[in-house]
Amino acid sequence: MAEWLNAIVSKTVKVKAFEGSNPSLSVLTETLQNNRSLSPCYVVSQFKKQSMNILDSKGRLFGKLSILDLGAALVILLVIIGIFFVPGTSGSLAQVTSTKPIEVDVVVRGLSVKNSDELVQEMQAKGQTNLVIRNQPSGSVEIKSIELLERQIIVTQPDGSVKMIADPRTMATMAESFSTDMLIVLAGKAQITDNGAVLGKNQIKIGTAIELDGQSYNFNGSVIGVRVVD
Repeated sequence: MAEWLNAIVSKTVKVKAFEGSNPSLSVLTETLQNNRSLSPCYVVSQFKKQSMNILDSKGRLFGKLSILDLGAALVILLVIIGIFFVPGTSGSLAQVTSTKPIEVDVVVRGLSVKNSDELVQEMQAKGQTNLVIRNQPSGSVEIKSIELLERQIIVTQPDGSVKMIADPRTMATMAESFSTDMLIVLAGKAQITDNGAVLGKNQIKIGTAIELDGQSYNFNGSVIGVRVVD
């Protein structure tokens, strides 16, 4: 009877010691070899039970940290590293080489205005206008000059050559039709890149459509000339 009780007590102690551990595969094998009195099925079940403590039924590590939260945090960390620490390739704009003053010639065709002289006087008195390129504000630029354009026609000369003269048909009707053509010269400092001049954050080239915005006007024009002023 005493030997039987001692065997039960010894087995109980071994079981309690095993249950309080966190066994790995090597520990499992060693336990089976050193404690043959323990049932293999019981040892395996305890090993599974301890392993399940790492990841519970809700997908949390050690019952505290969610794997989904951990994955989201890892993705955010990688994005931050990619933005601030990994050098990227150059964008659509070339590298800036210098900042220089430029002049931009803008032609405006068929502007509907009741009194073109008053508009010109207002713009010249202000001396500056707000520039919008591709629907993006590009800062304020200086108005250097404004010229009202006469509409021209080609006339053939007696010797066979051609000559541009003011169209007499439109000179009398332009004021009545409230249609005006203008040539405006703008000036400002631009970033000079390998791919052209940049005002604000937008490239400006011949053919670029721009918008001029002031206190009492807002109209579009087209760039016909860009030059760097040395």
